[in-house]
Amino acid sequence: MTSERSYDFTILRSLRKTQGYTIADVAGNSGISTAVISRIERNQAMPELETLARMARVFSMSATDLLGLAEVRTAQITSAQHYVSGGFEFQNINFANLQIFYGTGPAGSKASRPEVHHNDMEICWVISGKVELVVGTDRHVLKEGEALQFDAMLKHEYLAVEDCKILTLHLHKGKRM
Repeated sequence: MTSERSYDFTILRSLRKTQGYTIADVAGNSGISTAVISRIERNQAMPELETLARMARVFSMSATDLLGLAEVRTAQITSAQHYVSGGFEFQNINFANLQIFYGTGPAGSKASRPEVHHNDMEICWVISGKVELVVGTDRHVLKEGEALQFDAMLKHEYLAVEDCKILTLHLHKGKRM
């Protein structure tokens, strides 16, 4: 992280201006002094939870949502990892809330790796070729350009009907983007 700060409350100024409010408007609706609001907006004061909750109500949001907006975000870098499963070759990258898999497989390849799944939604996008995807008791044949989304907790398996390239995304349910 480039800064020691975890929260950037200058977002409050942007939010206030977007809503067409002055500092006096926010002060009047929250019961917090204009001086305190000004110091918070300039990152010169860290608001207490009650102050944050009172300010959030002015913007019709929860304190949690307001705190989330103020959370400092940084870019994340990761490196791909390689593995082979049932004839498919995969490159995958992992982030806190998302895994992305790029896979290639010759016709006849078959992959199922339940150990890579948690509480995820999964999307399979066929870049080229044809893939049969068995999800629970349902069978779906996807061709180039088609995609399928499903709950990854369901038993599922990939079968390469033709030589194929696929992109698979695992989005953690508890941390949606």
